[in-house]
Order: sequence, then structure tokens, then C-alpha cells
Amino acid sequence: MLDVSRLGDWADLPFFRDTLPGIEARLAAETRAVLPPPRQVFAALELTQPRDTRVVILGQDPYPTPGHAHGLAFSVAPQVTPLPRSLGNIFKELRSDVGAAPATGDLRGWARQGVLLLNTALTVPAGVANGHKDWGWGALVTQVLTLLSSAPRAFVLWGRQAQALGKGLGDAHLRIETAHPSPLSAAKGFFGSRPFSRINSWLETQGTPAIDWALQGGS
Repeated sequence: MLDVSRLGDWADLPFFRDTLPGIEARLAAETRAVLPPPRQVFAALELTQPRDTRVVILGQDPYPTPGHAHGLAFSVAPQVTPLPRSLGNIFKELRSDVGAAPATGDLRGWARQGVLLLNTALTVPAGVANGHKDWGWGALVTQVLTLLSSAPRAFVLWGRQAQALGKGLGDAHLRIETAHPSPLSAAKGFFGSRPFSRINSWLETQGTPAIDWALQGGS
């Protein structure tokens, strides 16, 4: 069973009553190793509550390499080197945009400032990217976005999958839509898009503090 004891206000979403039991049944029958570890599956929601969320960055599914994924989109455990290539490209753009980046790939420092790093699937079989993407996790993402659309927020939608999920967001929000930072597409509009400084400029117009994008993660 997945640990939902630390979800706070997210626990009220219908997903946890209606859809999660079916996913848990499939996980119990899964013969392959599943990533991330069960205690980390909902780490993004645990770290960034709805009332604290100012920015949403949508990922796809957890890294399928054992030891990498720890429950936050694009983030990796602090000891991971070299960085996954998508995260390496994010840091390259970050340094170009604001002049600094965290020393490791652990992005929990962002999460604690109100950046929800949410994948569109929260589990993956080791070595099989997108192996659980059709298991029902999309219902959670849809409900999270619906809840968060009630107040102006910044939504970062990298790639077609994230952009499709964000179609229903209203005009009150900042929407940043570019190519995905994957090595296959980063040169097609991700590099040079300056998403981090654009977010901070928009947050300033909302009267809220900027994100310190270089802040380290931590335990």
C-alpha cells in the first residue's frame, strides 16, 4: 500500500478514494521493480501543499533508472551523477537565464518554495519508461490542475503531453509552453525560452516573492 498519511489537503481529491485502489492493486501484481520507493511516490504533493503552490512544473514519469527518482518531476536524489540529460538541459538553461543553478539535481529546495514538481505518472517499472502511464495517474493530475486553477499561478508546460493537460487553464495564469528539455527536442524552443526569470517577473506582479532557483534541496 502506498503511504497517503502525509498528503494534507491533497487527500481530499476524489482520486484517492476512486482511482488509487485500482492502481494499488496493479502495483501489488507488478512483477517488475517499481520506482520510486513506495514512501516517495507522493513526495511532490507532500512537500508542496495546494495553499503553498505558486508554480507548477509538469513532468512525464519518474526516471526509470534505479536510484534516480525520488518522487518529484525532473529531480534526482542528491548523490546522482551525472545528471539525467533532461535535467542537465534544464540546468544549462537555468544558468543562462538567471546565472546560477543548484549544486546537485535535488530540486526539493524548489518544492519548499511553492514549486509543485508533478509527474503525469507517479510510478514506473525499472528500465521501462512510460510503463505505467496508462494506469490511471492522469486522473490525479487533472484533479490537481483543476484545484490549482482556482487562483492565479504559473504553469510550466514543457512538451506536448504537458501542454495537452494544461489546455483547460484560464487566462489568469502564467502559461509557459515550449519544447521539452529532452535532448531530442531542447534545441527546438526550450533553450533560450528563459522560463525561470519569466516566472519570477510574473510572481513580482502578483506581489509574491521570487523563487530562488539555486536553492539546494535537503532532507
